[in-house]
Amino acid sequence: MNIREQREQLERSTLSPMATLAENSRGREAYEEKCVLRTDFARDRDRIIHSKAFRRLKHKTQVFISLDNDHFRTRLTHTLEVSQIARTIARSLCLNEDLVEAISLGHDLGHTPFGHSGERALDSLTPGGFRHNVQSLRVVDVLEKGGAGMNLTFEVRNGIVCHTGDSLAATPEGQIVKFADRFAYINHDIDDAVRAGVIKSGDLPTELISALGSSHSERIDNLISDIVFTSLENQKISMSPQTEKNMLALRSFMFENVYNALSLRDTQSYMVIEKLYHYFLTHTHRLPEEYKLLLEDWEPSVVVCDYIAGMTDNYSVSLFNELFMPIA
Repeated sequence: MNIREQREQLERSTLSPMATLAENSRGREAYEEKCVLRTDFARDRDRIIHSKAFRRLKHKTQVFISLDNDHFRTRLTHTLEVSQIARTIARSLCLNEDLVEAISLGHDLGHTPFGHSGERALDSLTPGGFRHNVQSLRVVDVLEKGGAGMNLTFEVRNGIVCHTGDSLAATPEGQIVKFADRFAYINHDIDDAVRAGVIKSGDLPTELISALGSSHSERIDNLISDIVFTSLENQKISMSPQTEKNMLALRSFMFENVYNALSLRDTQSYMVIEKLYHYFLTHTHRLPEEYKLLLEDWEPSVVVCDYIAGMTDNYSVSLFNELFMPIA
């Protein structure tokens, strides 16, 4: 018995009957020999961490674009917070931590530069629209490794694409990530919005804060505890109705007072993405070589969207200046 098989045996003997066992994975689209050390889900997690798309998250905006404040969340720190929350829930429920971590680390790989503003820009420019969860799946399936993709397991791919929207992930671990993502961004975006002066702590709805907690750590702890104990009671991933209602109401408050308000004010990032999109749509010969190769199988609008969605904030601004604001 090799080390991977020992780990699979340990999963069988220690995880909950609800858990998704690595040995029962529905597998990869292209066959691969098993690793002698790692389970399939652990292997997927490692592939995501070592990907170029994952490294670029450190220079992608979460919500607040700032060059002079080191404490605003980036897309990378958001991802790490989601992973931590999801693993805490999975460990408490004796579910598969490797699977929940792989999904968490990969869930935002397809996010645009400039956060929500960038996503809205590409959504309005791209035929058929743009959704970052669908783009995240495209990153792991197609764009990484020079167009070969990562060949991840079904369960990780399914969790990534179902982490937002109406679709329910096929595994309890994927369902956990959807909750963990909301727990993370609602609460850390409150923290950043107050730091940025967009809202004040006193602006938060009193009844929701009283119910969920007056501080970031209290709210996270209460939300995690609620989903753990409710899931244990119901034997499925779920929150108590009142706590989920309070969480969604706080989310609505953030959309109304922070996300939507910022998008109305943020015309510069939209203009950068719009100009780059139209430029490369009519100058596909200027695309990097790896994206030119994609043109053999995909429409130019899709490939240009791939290129821009993969950019960091810094790179997109630098490229915009190079193309449209040349030094005399």
